[in-house]
Amino acid sequence: MSADKEIITMAEATALLHRAFAANGVSDAAARSVAQALVAAEAEGQVGHGFSRLADYVAQAKSGKVNGRAQPNCTETGPAALHVDAAHGFAYPALDLAFARGVVAAKANGCAAVTVTRSHHCGALSVQVDRIAREGLIGLMVANTPSAIAPWGASTPLFGTNPIAFAAPRADASPLVIDLSLSRVARGKVMNAKKTGQPIPEGWALDAKGQPTTDPEAALAGSMVPIGEAKGMALALMVEILAAVLSGANFSSEMSSYFSADGPPPGSGQFLLMLRPGDSVGFAARLEALLGEITAMDGARLPGSRRLAALAAAEQDGVAVPTAYLDEARRLAGM
Repeated sequence: MSADKEIITMAEATALLHRAFAANGVSDAAARSVAQALVAAEAEGQVGHGFSRLADYVAQAKSGKVNGRAQPNCTETGPAALHVDAAHGFAYPALDLAFARGVVAAKANGCAAVTVTRSHHCGALSVQVDRIAREGLIGLMVANTPSAIAPWGASTPLFGTNPIAFAAPRADASPLVIDLSLSRVARGKVMNAKKTGQPIPEGWALDAKGQPTTDPEAALAGSMVPIGEAKGMALALMVEILAAVLSGANFSSEMSSYFSADGPPPGSGQFLLMLRPGDSVGFAARLEALLGEITAMDGARLPGSRRLAALAAAEQDGVAVPTAYLDEARRLAGM
């Protein structure tokens, strides 16, 4: 354990964050949901979506930018189509509702499409699609985020980092989970670097003048570099259509920052697709055959293998959290 980190169990981490949110005007149910999601992200190694978000979330709950006592509601728009209104609350309670209702619909109808509107930062999408796959379903999720990527050839950010995540169930193993941001790295990693006083690698972002930068503050004022150049931007557009146009949520360019307590609610959107394999046994066998071809190759590894290793270590040994974040959590929890 390094001098600036402490190791605590996942249960202790969840209880601490739960208490911190509940002590600052967030309903007990929402505090529990948010705490579980942040700890799950921290355990996966997604530090930009874990404890580093606590202070920002609490500040936004206090300012009213996010309604910590909102109650999401779900309506059916078709036999296998659902629409969840997060009511400008935290995304996680809305996603819990989308998961619960969507799984039932997908198992009954073979598929379910769920839109989420008037939402907030939804953290690590891997956490959401993983639990869909653990129900024996294929899961796909996309989300739009505040503007951070410029259309290819332009310099003004229009799209968010607009992440995409996918998960498929496996018969005798943890689900295959793929989670990627459409910027070269998630913007949360840049914010985490700013908070911890670290530079970022060159190639992650551009400053406001469109020049490469290793300064996280300049990067946050500029734009993120998309994966695959023009292809990454095209994917960001696809996500924007599913997460915002289809759901009725704000466009990325209309959203306020996830990092500031100022301004109106971001009103972001998410889209989830859940598919039930028609022949679950046959699907599992074919998936293992495909994955086996990958793992049989020298040097190849399956996507998500590092995530699974991090989760296993966290479950066995606890999570290593920067002491500064833990001190902040304890202060907010009144400890």
